[in-house]
Amino acid sequence: MFFGRMNTEASTIRSICVYCGSQPGRDPIYMEAGRALGRSIADHGLRLVYGGGTRGIMGAVASGVLSNGGEVTGIIPEFLMDKEATRHSLGQLNELIVTADMHERKHTMFERADAFVALPGGIGTLEEIVEIMTWAQLGRHRKPMVFGNMNNFWKPMLDLLQHMRGEGFVHTAHLVQPLVVDKAEDIVPAILAAAKGANGREGEAEIISRL
Repeated sequence: MFFGRMNTEASTIRSICVYCGSQPGRDPIYMEAGRALGRSIADHGLRLVYGGGTRGIMGAVASGVLSNGGEVTGIIPEFLMDKEATRHSLGQLNELIVTADMHERKHTMFERADAFVALPGGIGTLEEIVEIMTWAQLGRHRKPMVFGNMNNFWKPMLDLLQHMRGEGFVHTAHLVQPLVVDKAEDIVPAILAAAKGANGREGEAEIISRL
């Protein structure tokens, strides 16, 4: 539950929140995508906001940002500090915010981010991006949302969303239009284009598709 007022506008993009697995996954493409996205975030002069983990894809994204001179804010509950990271590795982040629980973590991540990306991950990753889409459906924000669909990882989820919509269960569907981007290096340009309202320009159809 949120306490306080959410920012409902898609403002200038300064930071990107990335949800992803704390495990590497079985296909090396997932870790490669994490590093590539981190590098792209740094190259565009943006800040990474993420769950603070330094293992798996989470660690790959953070490493990609830091190794290319970017800024990273990690937000992690106390009880996960030794599960998803090490105290030493957390000290390498530019900013570390330790929260009391998962609810505070998610609230802080939302407040600190101007856009949201879901890379491959597990139940926690799924829950986080679904909650962000729910808040969009309720009109609580208009920040860009992206599924990083490497190796068609999110296809079952995207098919389910289409099914829900077709069966009439996604109301105010125009507010729930996440971008689907297949290549990690195309994610940041897609977000910046979306923030400028430039999604319909010629050539972007190959990068971006909307549900």
